Amino acid sequence: MQQLALLQCARVGMGDTNMVLKAPGIITFILSIVLTVCVLVVKFFGAQIPLIQGNELWFLLLSHLILMLGCIMRGL
Repeated sequence: MQQLALLQCARVGMGDTNMVLKAPGIITFILSIVLTVCVLVVKFFGAQIPLIQGNELWFLLLSHLILMLGCIMRGL
């Protein structure tokens, strides 16, 4: 009986929450796709977009970070 009470107290203290992924919002998804397409156009077709040109890797990582945060956080 005492062990059961200890287990219940431990579960309450831990919060007993599950992390779940969700689909990102449409704005987050579109922003990530547009940024990725801009990077690919600069890299493979030689377009000149001033901020992206020369920093393709960082902008590609940024677009994936935006998409990842959209899947993890609520309201993004």
